[in-house]
Amino acid sequence: MIFHLLLSRRCPVPLSLLILALSAFAIGTTEFVIMGLLPDVAADLGVSIPGAGWLVTGYALGVAVGAPFMAMATAKLPRKAALVTLMGIFIIGNLLCALASDYNVLMFARVVTALCHGAFFGIGSVVAAGLVPANRRASAVALMFTGLTLANVLGVPLGTALGQYAGWRSTFWAVTVIGVIALIGLIRYLPTNRNEEKLDMRAELAALKGAGIWLSLTMTALFSASMFTLFTYIAPLLGEVTGVSPQGVTWTLLLIGLG
Repeated sequence: MIFHLLLSRRCPVPLSLLILALSAFAIGTTEFVIMGLLPDVAADLGVSIPGAGWLVTGYALGVAVGAPFMAMATAKLPRKAALVTLMGIFIIGNLLCALASDYNVLMFARVVTALCHGAFFGIGSVVAAGLVPANRRASAVALMFTGLTLANVLGVPLGTALGQYAGWRSTFWAVTVIGVIALIGLIRYLPTNRNEEKLDMRAELAALKGAGIWLSLTMTALFSASMFTLFTYIAPLLGEVTGVSPQGVTWTLLLIGLG
């Protein structure tokens, strides 16, 4: 339905919107693909599976801390410049992941990568909505987040398969390349809006006074905790407990993404 609306002749998809979706795909892939590569990372860096699992926690903490911090840090920048800056941080983080010489460096790299996550999707949603007519804004934002969905459906299983075949670092090299392509696209095709409304941090923080916000945050936190407690260790559980082959892990991740 979303693609039908946006690809109609009356409202063609702006290339800049597809670039935002590609950016979302890259960010979503690097967030979740570590779960499929956990045994490979643990074996290569000489740490236990539970120890490697902290790499997922490190990314989550980076998202939690980075979202408000990066939003404030980029508040005075034009939205295009903010997105370009955030994607640059993402690329640096993934490059550090690919080059990580030990566990501590990889943990640091994961946290750096995560810093851009929340702010990119927050700013990107506003930018995506501004790329199309008012009656298409919801569809435009949904299309951007389709990149995140495709990361689960395709990015994670393909990244896992690549990591199993060529080493886990190759997956982060691939995501780095995708990030560079997205960065070039943002610079080249994302329009600059000179009439942007400035972010009012006081107004944004005032929203935290509402009980509904905290209820939503609590529900989201509980849902995420229940899901990722299992999903974080899906690869070692499938391989060591149920005896599934590495190829079977890839197909299982594909089925989970489709679900």
